Amino acid sequence: MAATDALACLATAAGGARSLAREAGRAAEYAVRTFGSPAGLRGVALEGAWLAVHAASYPLGLLAESVRDPDHYRTDVMPPRSRSLVVSDVTAAGTPILLVHGIMDNRSVFSVFGRALRRRGFGRVHAVNYGILTGDLRDAARDLRRAVEEIRETTGAEKVHIVGHSLGGMIARYYVQRMGGDEAVDTLVTLGSPHTGTATAYLMPTPLARQLRPGSPVLTELAEPAPHCSTRFLVVWSRMDEMVVPQRNARLVHSDLVVDELELRDVGHLSLPIDARTVHWVATALARMDAPTDHFTRRSRTRRTGSATLRDESSPA
Repeated sequence: MAATDALACLATAAGGARSLAREAGRAAEYAVRTFGSPAGLRGVALEGAWLAVHAASYPLGLLAESVRDPDHYRTDVMPPRSRSLVVSDVTAAGTPILLVHGIMDNRSVFSVFGRALRRRGFGRVHAVNYGILTGDLRDAARDLRRAVEEIRETTGAEKVHIVGHSLGGMIARYYVQRMGGDEAVDTLVTLGSPHTGTATAYLMPTPLARQLRPGSPVLTELAEPAPHCSTRFLVVWSRMDEMVVPQRNARLVHSDLVVDELELRDVGHLSLPIDARTVHWVATALARMDAPTDHFTRRSRTRRTGSATLRDESSPA
């Protein structure tokens, strides 16, 4: 009996390995096609350049950012487009936005993204750090909960938005879905987050990386029903993401969640927070504050934005 069980486990493991190999092969084929295009070459160049800049600014990002609430908003220094955002929707402009970095990173990855949001009129943008030696996604989610409560207390805001890059998006999603964070989070934006795992996690033998492997207990938890989750999700993913393999695992498909999706084809993993299309799409979406009932009337919706189209799967074609 034990021998039979062992053989069954080996067969399952072999099947999983073959599946991952097929997915990796497809991803490699797409990468070859993309890298051979002008847009793909620009994406590779941008990824390399941003990696160098980010490496230089990384030490500064180790310093924690103080949480403070501006007592007023200056619009005279803003371009007209940004001023119109503040005037047209003060609530959206004043809602705190928390930026959560990815694995082995820090808040410096959001230096460009945070500045872009401020220039567009968002007055409360805060980048937070969690320990780079964090060994459990759940522990990081608890730390995030404390950060959210601190910012809500400091600013007096009822709700916040969260933008998470890579692992940061998964930490925020766990907080929202499994720890009641949807009561405090209006919108969660994930940039290149491996919602159904990534094969590259097998290359990192750490407890946290194991939680990002397809089928891990944490990812299984997140796949469970979440019928009362009221947070809306904005998901940005790229077909040229070298860290999420296969790349489509950065998509979020869940029958109980309201998801808007932006699909890019020529942006690397690290460059997602500095891509102009990402910044514009996220800023535009955050400027539209949903009414509370909207979350439930639009349940199970997934919108996909490609290079030229925007489709709402809950609407007739």
